[in-house]
Amino acid sequence: MDLKLAVLIDGDNIPSAYVKEMMEEIAKYGNPTIKRIYGDWTNPKLSKWKNVLLENAITPIQQYGYTTGKNATDSAMIIDAMDILYSEKVDGFCLVSSDSDFTRLATRLRETGMNVIGIGEKKTPEPFIVACDKFIYIEILKDQTEGSESESARSTSSKKPNIDNITPKVIRLISSTISDLADDDGWAFLGDVGNLLQKKQPNFDSRNYGFQKLTPLIKSIKQFEIEQRESPKGRFKLIFVKNKEKIR
Repeated sequence: MDLKLAVLIDGDNIPSAYVKEMMEEIAKYGNPTIKRIYGDWTNPKLSKWKNVLLENAITPIQQYGYTTGKNATDSAMIIDAMDILYSEKVDGFCLVSSDSDFTRLATRLRETGMNVIGIGEKKTPEPFIVACDKFIYIEILKDQTEGSESESARSTSSKKPNIDNITPKVIRLISSTISDLADDDGWAFLGDVGNLLQKKQPNFDSRNYGFQKLTPLIKSIKQFEIEQRESPKGRFKLIFVKNKEKIR
């Protein structure tokens, strides 16, 4: 059964260009039964949102900036989130912002057992990222859109995996996670590895490194071995991974 999600968007802090792709991404994790965006709609800077909201059935919430230098949108979003929480109508939240002011909100929602997904730009401060169960960079969705024109265009113009971004720190994270889950022979089920990576580092996403899935990311790193095994039910393959033994 799909999780019922409340999608709350900080209109002052997120560009409107990739909302369609963002909503498609959110649909992978649950059914967005509540979709609201907050901002001062008298501000010409938010005019680009108008058509996007109609196309995606997102409800605009008017919030005037009462005081210069204060972000009234943040307060309105936080108050609404708590009202939705206590209404018990949803199973989780998707907080769309790059603002660290929502760190405490994400933490509070998770304390009540809510699943919290964050979406924001790569400039998002670390405290907000780690306060979420999962954090998705909006730039990933942008890259996917730009790279999906046609099969022929993809073969000539799509970006190659950015291997340079797979740092030793990332490799150590994957390696230690495999070790945490490995059996006596050193093998770990890749699905479990992916889940634990997400818990350790909410913004871990194979797409950050140019790969659509975790399997090709793992295959690209020479320190790991991959093995396919038959499922007990025989309907599909199970993928296991292990750390290669170092040659002494």
